[in-house]
Amino acid sequence: MRATEAAGRTTDRWHRRVESGDWEAITAEVDEYGGALLPQLLTSEETVEIRELYERDDLFRSTVDMGRHRFGEGQYRYFNAPYPEPVERLKQALYPKLLPIARDWWTRLRRPAPWPDSLDDWLRMCHDAGQTKSTAILLRYRNKDWNALHRDLYGDLVFPLQVVINLNEPGVDHTGGEFLLLEQRPRAQSRGTATLLPHGHGYLFTTRDRPVRSARGWSAAPVRHGVSALRSGERHTLALVFHDAA
Repeated sequence: MRATEAAGRTTDRWHRRVESGDWEAITAEVDEYGGALLPQLLTSEETVEIRELYERDDLFRSTVDMGRHRFGEGQYRYFNAPYPEPVERLKQALYPKLLPIARDWWTRLRRPAPWPDSLDDWLRMCHDAGQTKSTAILLRYRNKDWNALHRDLYGDLVFPLQVVINLNEPGVDHTGGEFLLLEQRPRAQSRGTATLLPHGHGYLFTTRDRPVRSARGWSAAPVRHGVSALRSGERHTLALVFHDAA
């Protein structure tokens, strides 16, 4: 990449928003709890634009009815690739910030860290391994909908962190719908956290497992995520997964 292209990518609005976060504090928070609030990544106008994409059948490769599959209640759609600009640009801007955390976690767990410096290179590795399906998701929850605790793995190659963005205004567009994390700690009771995501803000969290201190140094604690039941209204979420699916 030419220097001018690289400079342009690091100074666009997507990178500026990601860079506006206190990444030392974000890293400490996700290290402690498995999840951390990110700065506002989308404006109010942009959240409306993305919500309105939900009715565009040509933008999605598949639609999942959560009730039919016993995943909860509600519906979500997998975007086709190439993604709409906000989805692609946010993934590209976030990956360099998440990569040092991922590598540090796998070092603590004495695992090889396979992720290259570039998101494009990492996705090529996924494709070479047969994981070629796009994984960015637009979710829609209505009154009483909820999402069961789960993990977005999709294949053998997994990036250990992912991001969700609330596209609606809590307390205005919806009540309830807290984002849930459940962590199974080694030889201990599970620990849960619930976070009501602000409008347009991202939330960074563990995809599969993460390092926690144990009597033997570091152990892997499995983590699942979900969404509590909506009491009223409607809630849309943009989910950014950093590996593709088999």
